Amino acid sequence: MRFKSILLFGAPGSGKGTQGKILGSIPGFYHSATGDIFRSLDLQSEMGRIFWEYAGKGKLVPDEITIKLWKQYIKGMEMINQFHPDSEILVLDGIPRNIKQAELLDDTIDVVKVIHLICSDLNKMVERLRRRALRENRFDDASDEVIRRRLETYDRVTKPVLDHYPPDRIVHVEATMSQIRVLRNLVEFLVPLKEEHDHQREQAVAARESVKNH
Repeated sequence: MRFKSILLFGAPGSGKGTQGKILGSIPGFYHSATGDIFRSLDLQSEMGRIFWEYAGKGKLVPDEITIKLWKQYIKGMEMINQFHPDSEILVLDGIPRNIKQAELLDDTIDVVKVIHLICSDLNKMVERLRRRALRENRFDDASDEVIRRRLETYDRVTKPVLDHYPPDRIVHVEATMSQIRVLRNLVEFLVPLKEEHDHQREQAVAARESVKNH
């Protein structure tokens, strides 16, 4: 079974993490942020050691390892009853980061909607990144040079992932609005998806009961 999923997509500073956490607190949605998964790794475990081999040298973790790690994490969350794929929709934040990762995930996730958080005001996005860097004590990330490089990497490597999914599943939301207005727009798109998901689940349960009774 592929997991019903929503992708939160957008450049650094577009608010993916903020909106993802809010959506993940709503019953029926499960938020998965790749950065949080990496940070929670036990460095004594096999995957933790592999991750540290790359991260400790300042290298990017290979796509295959990133996806393997993510799949193991989600399976683990399912096994300990933190994630319930029959009743919850995954909200993915930070993955897939490129076309190859999207292809590697095709057998695991069923992307029902891509929420593309767009930022028409570049200055606002840069200011958000500066504030976040200072708030999280990542002073090196507050430099305009680092921010510019991150945005260029997004445009070159990550943004093309949008082309991997059918255009009718992609919705564009202006990210420079207030958080509550962005959330309101997201909810308008997500309510019918959740209702459809619940309806399909009820039909599946009814079908199983019918077979059992006969």
